Amino acid sequence: MHKLPFRIGYVFILLFTCMFVHCKKESYPVPTAINDAYVVLLHGLRQSSGSMEKIEESLLDHGYSVSNVNYPSTDHTIQYLASVTLHDILEPIRKQSPAKIHFVTHSMGGIIVRYYLTNHDLPNLGRVVMISPPNQGSELVDLLKDQAVLRRIYGPAAAQLSLDEGSLVQNLGPVDFELGVIAGSRSLNPIYSALLPGPDDGVVTVESMKVQGMSDFIVLPLSHGFIMRNENTIAQTIYFLEHGVFLKENHE
Repeated sequence: MHKLPFRIGYVFILLFTCMFVHCKKESYPVPTAINDAYVVLLHGLRQSSGSMEKIEESLLDHGYSVSNVNYPSTDHTIQYLASVTLHDILEPIRKQSPAKIHFVTHSMGGIIVRYYLTNHDLPNLGRVVMISPPNQGSELVDLLKDQAVLRRIYGPAAAQLSLDEGSLVQNLGPVDFELGVIAGSRSLNPIYSALLPGPDDGVVTVESMKVQGMSDFIVLPLSHGFIMRNENTIAQTIYFLEHGVFLKENHE
């Protein structure tokens, strides 16, 4: 891939940044209520727990205990975020011995969970829902990876989402847990979509969201930055947590 001039690359990164929300100061909330199942929410790169609040509210209404994690997505590698940050978050939850620990993630949050579950045991693992995850990497990362500004704005984890064969995301392998993937197919960024092959959500292609071993997969006509706030997405998420499949007649 040809290297873009610095100024052009910087414009692309600014456009990329506009798709996301700044991460708030990190905190690791652990709810005190204990129900039969716990749900851990992980937001995407350069976002915050605020982006997952609508899902959190719905899960609480359905009787789940929820930890909506606010983690420093731009400060560390995926390995660190999984093996240190997520591990520290899970320890107090595991001590409460819930029947199941489910995960609901958006974007890069799904890759953090995949890395964690590949390298750590979680005996009471429940089900996992990934919303717009770059399971096979991101073409946009490859487009911008030679720009120094990418690392300064998005941190070391962004480059690990490359399509290159040697990248972290390419070497995670198939999943061996109950996983439902919700993909978006509507873009609010025609410039990026013109650069992405096939249907996409403005950041990740539908095809790149798939992963070998997933239990179910649906496509909703929603964009990357808003899909996790959509009522249909939330309804499908809760249905998968409860049944292990998506409610197919509700998706387009």
